Amino acid sequence: MYIISPPRDRPPGVPFVVPPSLQDQDWVPLHRGEWAQAPQDPCLSSEFLPRLSSGSVGNTGTVGTINPDLYKFLEDKSETNFPEGCLGRLWFSVEYQQDAERLLVGLIKARRLRAPSESCSPLVKLHLLPDERRFLQSKTKRKTSSPQFDEHFIFQVSSKNITQRVLRFSVYHVDRQRKHQLLGQVFFPLRNEPLAGDCPHVIWRDLEAESGEPPSEFGDLQFCLSYNDCLCRLTVVVLRAKGLQLQEDTSFVSVFVKVSLMNHNKFVKCKKTSAVLGSANPVYSETFSFKADPAELDTASLSLTVLQSTRGENSHQLGRVVVGPYMYARGRQLEHWNAMLSKPKELVKRWHALCPTPEP
Repeated sequence: MYIISPPRDRPPGVPFVVPPSLQDQDWVPLHRGEWAQAPQDPCLSSEFLPRLSSGSVGNTGTVGTINPDLYKFLEDKSETNFPEGCLGRLWFSVEYQQDAERLLVGLIKARRLRAPSESCSPLVKLHLLPDERRFLQSKTKRKTSSPQFDEHFIFQVSSKNITQRVLRFSVYHVDRQRKHQLLGQVFFPLRNEPLAGDCPHVIWRDLEAESGEPPSEFGDLQFCLSYNDCLCRLTVVVLRAKGLQLQEDTSFVSVFVKVSLMNHNKFVKCKKTSAVLGSANPVYSETFSFKADPAELDTASLSLTVLQSTRGENSHQLGRVVVGPYMYARGRQLEHWNAMLSKPKELVKRWHALCPTPEP
C-alpha cells in the first residue's frame, strides 16, 4: 500500500498531487487527509454499472455524457391552463419600498383577452382603492388579444395605510371611436402578499366580469362556497362588497364581515374578516373553514353579516345574507348552497343582495 501526504506547496483547492508514475492507480481517502491505493477488482458490482432502458440502444445515454431529460425545468402552465369561459389572464408585479413609501407596480402582459370584435386593442387602468377618482393608465396595444405591456407605475402610499389598499386592474378594449369597453377586472388586496423584498413579486390573476346588476338598496356581498366531503370541511371565501350604505363619515369608518356557522338556528362558530377603512366597496379575499359532517348539512346554514365600526367599540350592522338548505333559504341563497353540494371541492362564486337586520 502506498501512502501519499499532500505537499505543503500544492495549489489551494487541490487535495493532493499524484506523482506521474502513480497516476494510473485508483486511490481512496483515509483519515487526516491521506490517500491510499484501492484494490483492483476486475468485476464491478452491477449496482455501479449504467442502467439501460428497455428501448433500443439508440435511445440510451452514453456513459460520460449528459442526459438532457434529467435537467428539464418545470413547465410554466400559467399560459396554457385556462378555465372554461375565462375572460383573459393578467400578469403583474408588486413591490413596496417602505423607506420611500412607494408602491411599485409592474404591468407585464395579458393573454387570451376576449374582445367584442375580431381585433382587440387593450389598455389597462390601475386604481389604488378606495380612491376611485385617481388612476394610472397603460398605453394602448393595437390589434392583439395577448398584449405585452412591460410598463411600470408608482403609487405614493404611507406604510400605515398600505395594508388597507387594494389594487384594481381594469382591462378595456378601445374601439375605432375611442370608446372604452370593459373586458374584465382584477382585484388584488395588498394585505394578502409580502410586498417588501429585494425583487418584485410576479403574480397572475384571471379577469373577473363586472356585475351587470345595479347595487341593491343595502348593498351586495360576493363570496364563494365549497364543501369537501372527504375532509368534512366547509369553506367560505369572502371576496368583496359593493354599494354599502355607510352611516357616518367614511374617513373614520371601517367595515368587516362576520361569518357564522349555524345548526338548527343555534350558533356553532364565528369568524371575522379584517376591517377595511373608509370604503363602501371593500375588498377582502379572505378564506375561512368550518368543520361540518355531511349529515349536518341538512340542518346547517351560514350567516354573513356586514358591519361597520367607528372609533368607539360599538358596531352597526349594514346588512346580512343567509345561505343554506330549504329550511333556511330561498331563491339565490338556496341555489348557491345546492350548487356547492353538487360540485364538491369546487369554489362556487355568487353575488348576494344584503337584507336589513334589526338592531337588538
